[in-house]
Amino acid sequence: MEKYVNFARKLTNMGKEILFPDYIFESSWEVCNKVGGIYTVLSTRAKTLQDKMKDRTIFIGPDCWGEKTCPYFVEDKSLFADWKKAAKKDGLSVKVGRWNIPRKPIAVLVDFYPFFQKKNEIYTWLWENYQVDSLHAYGDYDEASMFSYAAALVVESMYRFVVGAKKSLKVVYQGNEWMTGLGVLYINKMVPEIGTIFTTHATSIGRSIAGNNKPLYDYLFAYNGDQMAGELNMQSKHSIEKQTAHYVDCFTTVSDITANECKELLDKPVDFVLPNGFDNSFVPKGATFTKKRKAARERLLAVANALLGTDLGDDTLIISTSGRYEFRNKGVDVYIEAMNRLLRDKDLKKNVVAFIEVPGWVGEPRPDLVERLKSGKKYDTPLEVPEITHWLHNMTHDNVLGMLKYLDMHNRKDDKVKLIFLPCYLTGDDGVINMPYYDLVLGNDLCIYPSYYEPWGYTPLEAVAFKVPCITTDLAGFGLWANSVKGSYSEIEDGVKVIHRTDYNYSEVADVIKDTVAKYSNFSDEEVKKARAAAEKLSKLALWSNFIRYYEQAYDMALRKAEERKKY
Repeated sequence: MEKYVNFARKLTNMGKEILFPDYIFESSWEVCNKVGGIYTVLSTRAKTLQDKMKDRTIFIGPDCWGEKTCPYFVEDKSLFADWKKAAKKDGLSVKVGRWNIPRKPIAVLVDFYPFFQKKNEIYTWLWENYQVDSLHAYGDYDEASMFSYAAALVVESMYRFVVGAKKSLKVVYQGNEWMTGLGVLYINKMVPEIGTIFTTHATSIGRSIAGNNKPLYDYLFAYNGDQMAGELNMQSKHSIEKQTAHYVDCFTTVSDITANECKELLDKPVDFVLPNGFDNSFVPKGATFTKKRKAARERLLAVANALLGTDLGDDTLIISTSGRYEFRNKGVDVYIEAMNRLLRDKDLKKNVVAFIEVPGWVGEPRPDLVERLKSGKKYDTPLEVPEITHWLHNMTHDNVLGMLKYLDMHNRKDDKVKLIFLPCYLTGDDGVINMPYYDLVLGNDLCIYPSYYEPWGYTPLEAVAFKVPCITTDLAGFGLWANSVKGSYSEIEDGVKVIHRTDYNYSEVADVIKDTVAKYSNFSDEEVKKARAAAEKLSKLALWSNFIRYYEQAYDMALRKAEERKKY
């Protein structure tokens, strides 16, 4: 590495000089570990930070791979070679390299498994210093906590060995989600010179209330977070999240809707809302975009026709929903209900193929479907169970298939709406679609994300970045943001249709989705072109280059509190 010099900067914001860090350490379970939306948050923001910091943003993630190769990480044994030797003597086993994303920022993967042997000692320290209840821990709590502790030791070690010689350097450590809380508290106590930031992307107790089919929003003011944690067996996760929120230098979340959740359930208002931005550098341009869109549509229709025994052409309206398999929280249930009602809508002017792209307990690609696709022939008879592309391990207990059966939706030949379940991660090697998600999403005409619980909502933001108009709700942070841009409820002509959703208006939401899709099917080519242009224009307002200023406020607050501690 180049000689370490002082990169402290002062930025001017509304006449106030704000402090900016020389080094940013940031940890998450999803650094170089693609399991959810936080991976997208960090990996897209990393490019903007790398441009600003030039290898002085260091991401820390779990080494879940052992001897296997991590596809998201490229090891570089020359990076911090001297520090690695010192860290090894201190009992830290790390891999240092580059996160395999645009601008390739530095990443450290730490082996956290050795710390299980001192788990009780760590939890005792946590209770004595911060009154965190770890007695009720189960499931992934221990694994997350040991990673969090190991990540904090990495930060402490690197600060002492690499940064500490320059006492004037300004350093922040940011942890994402409850899974990093223990480490943030450790740094707060043991390395007070470092400013600490804690970002909750969704409160654990709020997600649990929603996931257990309890009304969240109408009763949010009346819920007691500690009481609900006991009722839902979430005491330990709630405890670490709440205590971290209270003790950290700067507590943040991703949307106004989650900020309200934090205030009511964690008894701690957030210091800043840090909305999630996007990096559109990988969105294809011009002729490449047109070519990729055509290829995506051809593949989706080929799969649909092979499965259904139909001959649907390019005038078919292709729509989809995607995300984690949270049947109610992500609105998969209301999406299916809307498609069922659309079957009988007289205003629908086109055939519709509606995909559900959420990863289930997938077994294997259907051999009969793969065979049809390889043959290249046209078929006039559907395959058995023409609603799904991959066999599942739990076919008889799957929520999507169960609801389709309950509604008697079986993709009959005369149905104008066909619904297809794609129950796998779209990484390009699923055996049926064989295209990565970003190469596929641009083939849609509409994307629908009618979430009940969605702190931000990357899927609609990704859709509009690829010029695909979408439908979402005002219970998603992104939906609220889209409304704020317009100054009123956003409509499909604006690129995003935002539906008002409450604890109890499920049926109304299904009807509005149905009506919006039917309306869109009647759009002229010019109206479609305008809606797609509006979607792209909206997405550009949410680029990280615009949103990074919110992080600068959080860095400033954390650094100022760390500066105050240095005086004592």
